[in-house]
Amino acid sequence: MTEAMHRGREAAGEGFKSGFVSIIGRPNVGKSTLLNALLNAKVAIVSPKPQTTRNRIRGVLTEARGQIVFIDTPGIHKPRTVLGERMVGSALGTLREVDAVLTVIDAEAGIQEADRIVIAHIPKSLKRVYLILNKIDRIHPDRLLVLIDEARTLFDFAEYIPVSATEGINVHAIRDVLFRDLPEGPPYYPPEMKSDHPETFLAQEIIREKILHLTQEEVPHSVAVVVESWEEKPNVIVVRANIYVERDSQKGILIGKGGRMLGEIGRKARLELEALFGAKFYLELWVKVKEDWRNRPGILQALGYREE
Repeated sequence: MTEAMHRGREAAGEGFKSGFVSIIGRPNVGKSTLLNALLNAKVAIVSPKPQTTRNRIRGVLTEARGQIVFIDTPGIHKPRTVLGERMVGSALGTLREVDAVLTVIDAEAGIQEADRIVIAHIPKSLKRVYLILNKIDRIHPDRLLVLIDEARTLFDFAEYIPVSATEGINVHAIRDVLFRDLPEGPPYYPPEMKSDHPETFLAQEIIREKILHLTQEEVPHSVAVVVESWEEKPNVIVVRANIYVERDSQKGILIGKGGRMLGEIGRKARLELEALFGAKFYLELWVKVKEDWRNRPGILQALGYREE
């Protein structure tokens, strides 16, 4: 249990609900999109590629009725690298320290074997475990009843909540259920806070998101972004970041002919950062090679992928 959680438990007040809620599921079921929808703010990057989320992303929702700290976790999958092992360990680790769990499945795809593996990891002792059937805008309503009946055989979920995170359909029902069921307690974070990650983390994630959208094949999973400096000048925020890949061929793809690919990555990232922060940005991006970095614990540590 984190220090913030201990402080909160000790200072519990009356009437105000609060708690930590983990969002889990296999890759590509829409966990990060759901988190952003729950907060009405972007704190996690999204892409159609699996395993987009690599770190635990904490998003904070504060209302008059309480405060919920959502933890968006990496997709639970069969890891093939040391980075993958840390991602899965991070996701499963949250189950030991939260007040509730949102288990997300892709209703359009149905309950896959990978979903069954995720559900099997949930401790039976947890009582506030909710099944979130995402992407309902893509299926016939009759399909929901079949999925819910199947899910009942896998775990005794407290609620079955159909939503569409991309369309915002029924997302309010998740908030309502959590504020109904969470224990009384104080806020853990200031009411204006949306995430406990620093601005530099969001910047490097947005840069990585643009790479995920603009590149193909093995390049996206081989990329790490680290902001080396963040300088707030009177009229502009200057950000210098390194993009790390595993091979020279990937470096060439990211830079592109005449630097066009890197320029487009920087342009799209800059526009989104300016919209999010309401300020002018200047991005300076460099591409560097660190061979097989996803399997080298020392480099993973240096790049911010620590064991949790």
